[in-house]
Amino acid sequence: MPGHNVTQGVERAPNRSLFYALGYTEEELHQPLIGVVSAYSEIVPGHQHLDKLARAACDGIRMAGGTPILMPCIGVCDGIAMGHVGMKYSLPSRELIADSVETMLTAHQLDGAVLLPNCDKIVPGMLMGALRMNLPAIVCSGGPMLAGRVNEQPSTLSKLFEAVGAHKAGIIDDDALLACEQGACPGCGSCSGMYTANSMNCLCEALGIALPGNGTIPAVYAARTQLAKQSGIAVMRLVRENITARDFVNEKSIRNALACDMALGCSSNSVLHLLAIANEADVPLDLALFNEISARTPNLCHLAPAGPTHMEDLYFAGGVAAVQHELLSLGLIDGSAPSVTGKTVAGNVANAIVRNTNAIRPIDNPYSPTGGLQILWGNIAQKGCVVKRSAVAPEMLRHEGPARVFDGEEAAIAAIYAGNIHAGDVVVIRYEGPKGGPGMREMLNPTSALAGMGLDTSVALITDGRFSGASRGASIGHVSPEAANGGDIALIEEGDIIAIDIPNASLNARLDAETLAARRAAYIPKQTAHTGWLARYARMVAGADKGAILL
Repeated sequence: MPGHNVTQGVERAPNRSLFYALGYTEEELHQPLIGVVSAYSEIVPGHQHLDKLARAACDGIRMAGGTPILMPCIGVCDGIAMGHVGMKYSLPSRELIADSVETMLTAHQLDGAVLLPNCDKIVPGMLMGALRMNLPAIVCSGGPMLAGRVNEQPSTLSKLFEAVGAHKAGIIDDDALLACEQGACPGCGSCSGMYTANSMNCLCEALGIALPGNGTIPAVYAARTQLAKQSGIAVMRLVRENITARDFVNEKSIRNALACDMALGCSSNSVLHLLAIANEADVPLDLALFNEISARTPNLCHLAPAGPTHMEDLYFAGGVAAVQHELLSLGLIDGSAPSVTGKTVAGNVANAIVRNTNAIRPIDNPYSPTGGLQILWGNIAQKGCVVKRSAVAPEMLRHEGPARVFDGEEAAIAAIYAGNIHAGDVVVIRYEGPKGGPGMREMLNPTSALAGMGLDTSVALITDGRFSGASRGASIGHVSPEAANGGDIALIEEGDIIAIDIPNASLNARLDAETLAARRAAYIPKQTAHTGWLARYARMVAGADKGAILL
């Protein structure tokens, strides 16, 4: 085991001495050393309780004969970072997290890991690091926040972002906005809709790298603490049997995760993260497979922002296991895939049932016969782009309108708030991709402003940036190639007609090849000066179609 490299033999006396300085005993150094990687901090609501869960995971490890070693991990709160320069650091932080997990586990030669993330980039980042090391590992998230209450109605953070747009439009007053502000987020946990954090926590279950309940048990429930203890116990079995992360995250489980993604109606950001996770697991994955699986997988859930239900409703309805059971009944997932429980997927979900058909539609009565996400291609997205189809109003699945072009989020949001965007328009925000941003900012402020102003059923938005899982409407992101890499989204001019056909997977500017060629010949790329480590990121990052991984 790797831990022997720092604990066994005469040559390791200096190493052991440093463990003794930390208070470890000789007996503890004869047991497997298990890293407990916790993203606890006092700046992220989803992470503010991870200190307690880390202690519970440590208890489970000790109960099963291991020596837990607690270590920290950074994490960005996307909600706090939203709408300003801080969002440039969110997606890039995924790579820092993966690198730091690799660094800590390798430098200290640990035998296994319990990963304790909760929010957007932290979940895939930790998993990417563990896959890179390919040691025994298990993900145990902090769990979702309970839905808030505003005027006796359930509410979430996405409702608050939309309330800002409503306030700007004069639809609600200061008191109504304050009520939303103070009632949307009642306590710890990842925000309560099917946003990116909860999407990835559910997909960790689907990948088999987390215990059942990882995605849906509310953060404040005792069952979440019990899950952390059980995760600590489970990782010790993996260590004893030398079962590693890539034994779970493989081609079979990634296909299962894609099917669950489509059924759950997960965030469009799950595309970026699954591509990156597959890359670390050395599993070939491209955007075409997303549409292939979407075409045969019914969408069973419309959680916020797509519908009125929340993560606690999904939990009480049977959770991810109930969704997997429905998919398994039609052979849409592979029940033979293994999981960290020691059982196969089929074994895990054998007794699962749907307890609430408002939260999980039965397989024979889905919201849609196709999945929650759709990849589009066209002359301005030659390498693809993505839309959360399940959150698009039916009347916007096909749309044509004039382009309203903005080089950056700030200019677009100013135009929206000023009332300069009208029904039928297609807002185009470019130079916000992985390289051009840099960092591929989320466009929750523009999409929420449009929704709050009542324009989400008549205005589309396309960008080489990305969207929060809290965005809804015809929000099409990840346009590749991005503008900063010479993508044709850079050639769109004000007033060009943009044709969107989501059912037929197409996104095109109504421009002939000659016009595009002439514009391309005259095009002068926009130059932006980058500072700090984002300058390195911009030089090294791949396109969104590759998961915005570092090359």
